[in-house]
Parts: sequence; C-alpha cells; structure tokens
Amino acid sequence: MKIGIVGLGLIGGSLAIDLRRLGHWVVGVSRRPETCQRAIALGIVDDAGSALSSMAAAEVVFLCTPLGVMEATVQALVPHLSPHTILTDVGSVKQPIVDMLTCYWTPVVGGHPMAGTADSGLEAAQADLFAQRPYVLTPTPATPADAVETVADLARSLQSQVVCCSPQEHDQAVAWISHLPVMVSACLIQSCMAEPHAAILRLAQQLASSGFRDTSRVGGGNPELGIMMARYNQSALLEALTHYRASLDQLIQQVNQSDWGAIATLLEQTQGDRPSFL
Repeated sequence: MKIGIVGLGLIGGSLAIDLRRLGHWVVGVSRRPETCQRAIALGIVDDAGSALSSMAAAEVVFLCTPLGVMEATVQALVPHLSPHTILTDVGSVKQPIVDMLTCYWTPVVGGHPMAGTADSGLEAAQADLFAQRPYVLTPTPATPADAVETVADLARSLQSQVVCCSPQEHDQAVAWISHLPVMVSACLIQSCMAEPHAAILRLAQQLASSGFRDTSRVGGGNPELGIMMARYNQSALLEALTHYRASLDQLIQQVNQSDWGAIATLLEQTQGDRPSFL
C-alpha cells in the first residue's frame, strides 16, 4: 500500500518505521528540509520532501501535525489527493478535528494511537511504539465502513489494540486518563518548585526517585501537546479538573481534621480501583 505521512515527528516517524518495515511504500512530508533528509538517511521513509503534492499517489494519508496547524495543512493538502484517498489523523482530541476534516474531505477516519514518550521530533521516533497499545478510531455515521476497516487493518498490523467509539465519547474518556494527568502532573512540579527554601528544594530534587519520576513524567513532556489538549478539549477537561479539585478539597479537609480512617478508606478504594485502568 502507498502511505503518506504528513508530519515526521515522534508519532509520524514511528508510524513510518513500522509501516515501511511491513512492506508499505511510505512517503513523508515535513516543513523542514533537514528533517526530510534525515528521515531518508535513517531509512524511516522511502521518500520525503516539503511539497504536499507528493501525497498524490497515497492511498492512505496520516496527518501527524500539531492540532493548531492541521486545518491549514488540510486546506493545502486536499487539492493534491486522489478522490479515493483515505485521510486519517493521530490527534489526541477528536470531535473538533473530525468535524473540521470532514468539512474539507471524505473519507475521513479519526484516529488516536494511545502511545508516546516525553521526547518529541524525528529523533525520538522508534519501532514498535504502538505495539500492545490502544489505537482509537472514531468513525461517524457518515464514515464509509471500508475506510474504517482499512485504517483498522493498518493499526492491527502495528500490533495495536483497535478501539472504536464516537469522537465525543473519545474526548470525554481521554479527558480523565490522558489530559487530566498532564495538568495534574504539571501542577505537581509547579507546587514542588514553590518550596521557599532553596536548600530544601535542592534536597527534594536530590531525593526524588521512582515515585516522583512516574507521577511527574507527563507534566514534563511537550508543552505544545498540553496546550492543544486544553484548547481543543476544554469542556471535558474542565469537568475532569473540577472533579479532581473536589477530591483534593475533601482530602485537605480529612488531613486537617486528622481523619485517618477516611484517608485509609480512600487509599484502600484507589488501590482496588487502579488495576481496572491498566
């Protein structure tokens, strides 16, 4: 299959590595010529350049650009596409993106591979990034079934676990398990940096180990991704943040009142609930 990838960063580059390894012909597009040259030199793609006209022969095009530039990219891209090209994206928010894409093109299959690292850019791309990870597809009632199955087959070939739901359901779910953790993790780091005594702050940084590493990882990632989560999934994120604040307020009250029994009950409950998310 001839596959186009617009945006050769962590996700786009990792898709290219795996899809090319599976025997597909892969051409990439990046606005930076040096990224294209590097992708070719590393064998990540068969060909790459800055011109969107290179997508003309692609049967499936993966949009892997930041959400903030996706609409402008699609507007420039669609004049070059074959009428039967399937357009799919990898954005972490789906409802506004799917709505936007379908204004310019059909068939569109909204997608979100639930994988990533704290690093970004082509140099962070890696093989098997999507293996054993959920790959969410968000078709609408107007999405052709054969287009959905084509993208689903590609996702399964990456050893991903395909999950289908509506764009709205996706955005509500990821607000809890992806977008909220980014904001909570960022606030954790910010709170630690508020320690007024420099010596204590240095000691805390020296002592930080696996617990702090695990809980702060997503808050120390690519800032642009966090901004896009808040901007494009504002309503669902606000709902999640409000519930989280209520939980914090309740915990503050319990600590203030030395209500160790209530705290024990909370921790026993969360200990039992956590495995269902993993």
